[in-house]
Amino acid sequence: MEVDSGSGFTIVSDQTARTFFPRGKLPPLEPFPATLQSYSAGRIQVMGMCAVRVQFRDKQAVLKLVIVKGSRPSLLGTDWFPALGLSISGLNSIQTCPEMSEALCKEFAGLFNGKLGCYKGPPVDFELDPGVAPIRLKPRRVPFALQPKIEAELDKLVKQGVLSPVDSAKWETPIVTPLKANGEVRICADYKCTINKALRGNSYPIPVVSHLLAKLAGGKVFAKIDLAQAYQQLPVTPQSAEAQTIVTHKGAFRVNRLQFGVCVAPGIFQGLMERLLRGLPGVLPFFDDVLIAGKDPQELVARVRAVLLKFKEVGLQLKKGKCSFGVPTVDFLGFKIDASGVHPTDAKIKAIIEAPRPQNKTELQSFLGLINFYHSFLPQKASVAEPLHRLLQKKNVWRWGQGQQKAFDSLRGMLSSRSVLAHYDESKPLVLACDASQYGLGAVLSHREPDGSEKPISFYSRTLSPTERNYAQIDKEALAIVAGIKKFHDYVYGRHFSIETDHKPLLGLFNPNKQTPQILSPRMLRWSIFLNGFQYTLTHVPGKRLCHADALSRLPLPGGSNEDPAPAEHIMMLETLPGAPVTATDIAEKMRKDAVLSRVLTWVGRGWPGGPHEDKFRPYATRQHELSMHKGCLLWGDRVIIPAPLRNRVLETLHMGHPGMVRMKSLARCYVWWPGMDQNIEQWVRTCKACQEVRPEVARAPVHWWEQSRSPWSRLHLDFAGPFQGKVFLVIVDAYSKWLEVAMVPSMASAAVIKVLRQLFATHGLPETIVSDNGAAFVSQEFRAFLADNFIRGVTSAPFHPSSNGQAERMVRTAKESIVRLMEGNWSARIARMLFLQHATPCTATGKSPAELLLGRRLVTVLDYVHPDKMPNRNSRATPQAETDTTRYLAPEDLVWVRNYSRGSRWVAGVVTRTSGPVSYYVTLENGQVWKRHIDQLRRRALSREESDNSSLANDAELQDQSENGPEAQSPGASANEPGSASPQDDEVQVGDPEMSGTPSVPDETPIAAPLPQVTPNPEPATPVVRRSSRSCRTPQYLRDYVCCAH
Repeated sequence: MEVDSGSGFTIVSDQTARTFFPRGKLPPLEPFPATLQSYSAGRIQVMGMCAVRVQFRDKQAVLKLVIVKGSRPSLLGTDWFPALGLSISGLNSIQTCPEMSEALCKEFAGLFNGKLGCYKGPPVDFELDPGVAPIRLKPRRVPFALQPKIEAELDKLVKQGVLSPVDSAKWETPIVTPLKANGEVRICADYKCTINKALRGNSYPIPVVSHLLAKLAGGKVFAKIDLAQAYQQLPVTPQSAEAQTIVTHKGAFRVNRLQFGVCVAPGIFQGLMERLLRGLPGVLPFFDDVLIAGKDPQELVARVRAVLLKFKEVGLQLKKGKCSFGVPTVDFLGFKIDASGVHPTDAKIKAIIEAPRPQNKTELQSFLGLINFYHSFLPQKASVAEPLHRLLQKKNVWRWGQGQQKAFDSLRGMLSSRSVLAHYDESKPLVLACDASQYGLGAVLSHREPDGSEKPISFYSRTLSPTERNYAQIDKEALAIVAGIKKFHDYVYGRHFSIETDHKPLLGLFNPNKQTPQILSPRMLRWSIFLNGFQYTLTHVPGKRLCHADALSRLPLPGGSNEDPAPAEHIMMLETLPGAPVTATDIAEKMRKDAVLSRVLTWVGRGWPGGPHEDKFRPYATRQHELSMHKGCLLWGDRVIIPAPLRNRVLETLHMGHPGMVRMKSLARCYVWWPGMDQNIEQWVRTCKACQEVRPEVARAPVHWWEQSRSPWSRLHLDFAGPFQGKVFLVIVDAYSKWLEVAMVPSMASAAVIKVLRQLFATHGLPETIVSDNGAAFVSQEFRAFLADNFIRGVTSAPFHPSSNGQAERMVRTAKESIVRLMEGNWSARIARMLFLQHATPCTATGKSPAELLLGRRLVTVLDYVHPDKMPNRNSRATPQAETDTTRYLAPEDLVWVRNYSRGSRWVAGVVTRTSGPVSYYVTLENGQVWKRHIDQLRRRALSREESDNSSLANDAELQDQSENGPEAQSPGASANEPGSASPQDDEVQVGDPEMSGTPSVPDETPIAAPLPQVTPNPEPATPVVRRSSRSCRTPQYLRDYVCCAH
């Protein structure tokens, strides 16, 4: 039995108590009037108490013994101390604790005033990855019962300066709100799904354990200081505060202090504490705890005072209830530190050393699985474990003997030896394997070696409490993770580690890269928030590879739950109905007192009176043959008629799950009835605030059809499209013709709209009506004045109901889709192509294109030239369309005078080469240049005398040559009418014949032309030799607007 000065009662477990009494039967137990809790606030199940005779040395007494369920250790409480003459004395270091604590708390009372401190140094600033886009999540739904508590907590944090309400922020993180033990809520942010993805890891190193322990060496008396709301005492920069913004049902709040759940917070806080307490001997800061060691109480007090002075200077506050002074022993990072030095604790191997022996083959398989997992560290494992393997053979009956016990003890000793256990190393990866069985849980903390193997650091297991055994399996697996992290908190906090589980559904609940689910049990929500303070990776490992944790869960150590139970009074408050349900007794009692139903009840038993009935009895009279009486209650069929005083209570019961009108009526018709019940149900649902808030939108009204426009451009519909790809567009639709106009505007301002409308009105005129939504540009005073000045009626649609302006809304969608499809060209070209297509395309509503209805004609497109009648013949010579046409026409090879607009003669000689249009021609000059001239710039030219003589000589020589060679020498394809041969009419052409040209051949005011070069008769064929000039020519500046090329 252990002495426990903190226990007011002496207790033993029922298993231990049975050994005190004959045949293992407990005596009659008296009821125990109080409720017992363990040091961890866990509820202890009390069976009762009995009187027992106790002897201690020479003293005997009959004392009360409290018997509890389970296998808890026996505790000797202070209620037995006086009768047995016991007292606690002789511990001088502890005797000084109250004096030291009282003196320090009095001297530094400002540090323990319970207020939230504020660090006076520079604010905290953490760096976000600029490559990660800000994330804004919507607030989560809050139960109605928690809304007042959450609002009160938000108001409290706003008054403390932790929160500041804002309209919005780049980063917005939803909150989760677990309940505290006192019924209040805790505001926590789910940062793992927002800024934790963008935060760059804090590079401040976590302290090395060996260095920390060296600072405490030589200490005999110790103190521990705990900071209250440690992180929230550190202010942050405005940029960091915006990144920590939380979003609630009351709006967004900027967080001005460092928040729990930010992944870099541990490193930031540890670095601040080390810088603050640097240079103080015997002082060890480890996150929000500060350990102080001294050789004697006086030295400890001096060192504690130095630490408290530092905290006072920078404005930090402490939590008095968690501070302790003058303690002789302290546990830290798996080591026990006292006056004699630093010792490893037995807790690392307790789960192995005290593991109970297997009771069946399944438990033995689990234990051997644990052994096999670490087989590389266990020499001669196979030979030692041979008796245990023999028990697993099918032919052998389960019989646990001395050989099996010896092998079991040897394997436990081998597994817990220092050759197997690894020392904690900050540079190696940490792996926490967790598993749960139906009755226990286990966890193994290991280092992953470079070769991939795992070497254990510490083991942990415990049995599940009766309550925990009723958990669902997913809750048991989650409990194993939480219990393992709590057990190895000093190893895993502030650094990254891996969690391995064989329960895959937990990956969707506790994955640090996923948002916490909207709906979780309060237990799971508490655990999820607890895990947010750690940097971990959750991975799924098949059960066959998790045999070491599985074995510990199947061979757990006896022990109570570390779970923080929800207070029973709060559970009852949440689960108790506000009023008792209506019973048949209540109905019969109220029915006898009801003036109407009491008479109806009498008439049902004795017979209905004849004649007409009053209005209040008419609903019952029409059903008189279907009414009956049973045990004082009136029934219509099998439905109970409810008196008026009880109807609201029945309606509350029917509406307990907030069903709609139809479902509530269906449920009521199965059990109850009263006159006007359906109307009462409808009114009840209509007045239910919760139902109305989540009620779907009402059915949409039929689309209102606008009055048909009487003429084109009489009613215009306006709306904005965008911003779209950084651009804003004004969409204008003519209701009559469906003519669409899209204009790119610099902003959604009235001035930009008016500018576009002025340009359109200059082309199409003023409309009668303009329809728009309620945008600022369309309801401004400037826009209204513009409409009034032009006698235009402005009409706006209903607010938040864009379908009222459906013409423009649909065209906005059409314009967007069309612009997206047309990806080539700049914005102006894309809009022009889209509008050209829309104007020329027939509308399904009108059957005609917008251009036909607005402009009275079809637009010519490239598709028109598909028809042969529309295709122009560009190679044919233009002919007069009527006899009255006086246009002159020329043909290739015609001799002409060409108007010269440069230096020299105003008219130069040339020959028509080809046509470029109906009245345009290309002309080749004597020097080889090619000019383009209109018919008005050309005049026919006759052959000069020299040209005529040379032409005659050339023709005579050609005829003589043909006569000498005979007709056979003539080319088969040659003809006198072909080009290159002389035409018979050429000899008849007279120089200056007015009938040939119809105009004087030479202008009166200018000479005819310069003489043409002389043509020397040549017996060779008159084919000119064409050669390229070797002289480099360059077009003068004044000829840049003409086509000048060698011909």
